[in-house]
Amino acid sequence: MVNLSVLLAGSLCLCLVVALVKVLYKFWWTQLRIQHLMSLQGIKGPPYKFIQGNSKETIKMKQEALRKPMAALSHDILPRVQPQIHSRINLYGKNYLNWLGTKAQLVITEPELIKEMLKNNERDFPKRTSRERKKNEDDFARKIFGDGLVISEGQKWARQRKLANHAFHGDSLKSMTPAMIASVEMMMERWKQHEGKEIEVFEEFRLLTSEVISRTAFGSSYLDGKKIFDMLMRLSVLTNRNMFKARFPGISKFWRTADVIESDKLVKGIHNSVMEIVKKREEKVASGEANSFGTDFLGLLLNVYHDADQKNRLSVQDLVDECKTFYFGGQETTNSILAWTVFLLAIHPDWQEKARREVIEVFGNQNPHSEGIGRLKILTMIINETLRLYPPLNNLARRVEHEIQLGKLILPADLQVIVPILALHHDPQLWGDDVNLFKPERFAEGIANATKYNAAAFMPFGFGPRSCVGMSFAMTETKTALSMILQRYTISLSPTYCHAPFTLLMLQPQHGIQLMLHSL
Repeated sequence: MVNLSVLLAGSLCLCLVVALVKVLYKFWWTQLRIQHLMSLQGIKGPPYKFIQGNSKETIKMKQEALRKPMAALSHDILPRVQPQIHSRINLYGKNYLNWLGTKAQLVITEPELIKEMLKNNERDFPKRTSRERKKNEDDFARKIFGDGLVISEGQKWARQRKLANHAFHGDSLKSMTPAMIASVEMMMERWKQHEGKEIEVFEEFRLLTSEVISRTAFGSSYLDGKKIFDMLMRLSVLTNRNMFKARFPGISKFWRTADVIESDKLVKGIHNSVMEIVKKREEKVASGEANSFGTDFLGLLLNVYHDADQKNRLSVQDLVDECKTFYFGGQETTNSILAWTVFLLAIHPDWQEKARREVIEVFGNQNPHSEGIGRLKILTMIINETLRLYPPLNNLARRVEHEIQLGKLILPADLQVIVPILALHHDPQLWGDDVNLFKPERFAEGIANATKYNAAAFMPFGFGPRSCVGMSFAMTETKTALSMILQRYTISLSPTYCHAPFTLLMLQPQHGIQLMLHSL
């Protein structure tokens, strides 16, 4: 009996030792090995701390930066928006190793490396590695986009990209201009009561961009999609709050946080709301009210969803994920671009007047049209400089599927590679000592000639095959709205404005943008 007890105790001790060794190997030894491997290649960074990595330090730096007021109207926003990247580039160089919990992140800001990676075969640098494709309850960003165009890969991505290209380019984009104009006119009607007074335009542009994506992509109004926008916004708040938190891997299988529980409810609510809009479109066809699903984005999705060949059909989840992606991306991106462009025009009246003269020369007092939009050279320069100083998306991420060479670096499998777009756009070595000044003339000869370095130095919409499919849509909507505003108003910054850029997935003004409106 005693021998049996000793044997059981010995077996238990052995199991505990084996489990401990596995934990240490997975969450300590592997990280130290990667750190050593990168260090031998000249890549330094803050040391790895067990389980938490550098997450606590990152969260503290971001909290401290957000508490500090910015210098009045300074465009040197990297230290406030991404203090951890600003600090670590200064400490460790243009490329450094960082730890998000137990995950290794190589941050790169050399354009040649970025260009090589983003033009590389997607099988080498996918959005997610094969090990990460399992469902992860802590992956809040995935709950926003699902397995839609932003995250999907391979043949699935190719099919989704083809649909989106068809919906948001060429003749399809031209046909959206009237809906964009109608939405801006609704906003202009609201603005009449603010003439000569202060108006907060960030929320105004949120309503506008919500209305535009609802009309153009889903054939409905903002009110039909309001529940979806509200839930996506709440989900983005939860995502931002949990972005840098380190958790013991696998803990979500046994203990779900309040944020995880709430996010799951939001995902379910978004799913149900999207399907309500889908069913309305299906019922119109079934009743004979419409003879097809339509040619907008939702119509194209539904055609594939109901494809006669079952192999080609979209699943219900794929249908919902694509709708979520375009509801969120189509609204948030353009909202950010419009807000920061108007802010810059308000504090640079000389450029505001140049843009106004060009708009009147092209359109007179008439509404914009698709042919004239392409001739707005000065306005394009202004928008590009806005996108350089205040890019909507601050980072771009890829994963290393298998050990591979990038430049002179040998990268281990499962490494995450981060391109900090904001840091790239504010790098004096790429843009000159006046990098933090608003100078649209940088883009007078186009994007390719804006800097002596390659085009990967400017990438507000990404770069390579997976650049943002909605880029042309966002630019057309932005130019349409700005043209109509400039035809009607001169704008200046209100004395109540507080300059506080911050990130809630997209770059936003923390306290809104207050303007003074003066009718022409």
